[in-house]
Amino acid sequence: MDTLIKGLAHQGAIRIIVVDSTETVREACERHQTYPTASAALGRTLTMSAILGSMLKSDKEKVMIQINGGGPLGTILADGNSFCEVRGFVANPEVQIINEKTKKLDVGAAVGTDGTLRVIKDLSLKDDFTGTVKLQTGEIAEDFAYYFTLSEQTPSAVSLGVLVGEDNKVISAGGLLIQMMPFASEADIMIAEDVINHLKPMSQLIHEGFTPESLLKSLFQDVQVMGMSTVKFQCSCSRDRMFEALGTVCEEELNIMIHQDHGAEMTCHFCNTKYHFSDDELRSILVKN
Repeated sequence: MDTLIKGLAHQGAIRIIVVDSTETVREACERHQTYPTASAALGRTLTMSAILGSMLKSDKEKVMIQINGGGPLGTILADGNSFCEVRGFVANPEVQIINEKTKKLDVGAAVGTDGTLRVIKDLSLKDDFTGTVKLQTGEIAEDFAYYFTLSEQTPSAVSLGVLVGEDNKVISAGGLLIQMMPFASEADIMIAEDVINHLKPMSQLIHEGFTPESLLKSLFQDVQVMGMSTVKFQCSCSRDRMFEALGTVCEEELNIMIHQDHGAEMTCHFCNTKYHFSDDELRSILVKN
């Protein structure tokens, strides 16, 4: 079971969110049959959507992440809610790029930097909140640190990691967000910077057996746990919703599906679930219209 934990350190001057998203990312990558580099990019984005979801104020609020840097991955899309239920996909899951120098998955090259990172928050108000920043590295974690600092005026450090095995399966995944509160002192900032400078990759820490709680307490001595949530992959699609969407198709297209295709198949982009509809079901739509 994946978990997310929130805490405060140094009398509330430092906010920390730690998440183990291994099972969630693994399920998403298996659903979309992603190659390793695509798995790393999608996993990092899903992990951040869980972190952003945990920061929402009410059960009705939602958050969506859109990333497109002009690289071979195309658009990465993920969303989440206050229950830390997340879903997402990458436009081109069959991307595998290895950095020649580091021999590691090159997410930055796969994502690209000729584009933007966009966060859209549905706060149950008249208009959504949208924050957009230019991609800095395409590595996603650094781009989110830039987003928090520029768009939300909160100095932040972000670590996101996905470890993929030789069999292309996700071994571990996790994320860390450290934010300085407005009243933080120079001493608080120096302590946070020291933690960040000595931090191992998140996927490595999770793989070594750290839980979000044990990692939180190992990073800061005077930390206060503020809450814990379960993180999971959860899609809101259903057969009824897909059938309702077919009701918006024009009569000519429906007739082609009925007489030439003898039915229809619809696939949810977020979870890759396929829904089949018979020609009789399609005829019932024509009768209603």
